[in-house]
Amino acid sequence: MLSFPTDSPALHAGLVLAAVAFIAVAGSLPARPAPDAGGVADTVDRVAVAEAPSITTHGHAADSVRLRPDGIALRNEGGTAHATFAFGPIVPVRDGPLRAVLAGTAPQTAFSDRDAFIAAVEAARNRDPRWVASEKITVTGVSWDGERFTLVGV
Repeated sequence: MLSFPTDSPALHAGLVLAAVAFIAVAGSLPARPAPDAGGVADTVDRVAVAEAPSITTHGHAADSVRLRPDGIALRNEGGTAHATFAFGPIVPVRDGPLRAVLAGTAPQTAFSDRDAFIAAVEAARNRDPRWVASEKITVTGVSWDGERFTLVGV
C-alpha cells in the first residue's frame, strides 16, 4: 500500500502555501456587496409613472451616488453598480428652488412662473454629474400644465 509521509517537510510547506493562498483570497473579498442600483432605479420609475404629485424615499447601501438624467450609479467598498431609468429623463436635484420642490413644495409655489421652473429643470439636467455622499434618495413626481417631471435628489 502507498501512504504519504505526514511528517514530510514538502507536505508541510505545501499546506502552508495553500493556507496562505486561501487567506489572501479571503482577505481580498469585499466586506459587503455592491449596492443595488436596480432597486433604486425601480423606485424612481414607480414615481415617474405614478399620479402627480407623489414623493418617496429609498434607502440604499451605497456610500455615494451619482445621478444622471438617464440613470444612477451607486458605489461602496463592494463595488459600483449602475442602472438606467426606464421612464426618464429625470431631474437630478442638488440645490436651489428645485430642492424645495423635491421636498414636496408645489413648483408653482417655489417658482415665479413655468418658464423659471423649466429653466431650472434644464440647468439641472445639463450639469455634470458628480459623486455625492448619501444614505437615501428622495424621488418626487410633479406636473405643471400637464407636463410631468421626476425630481431625484440625495
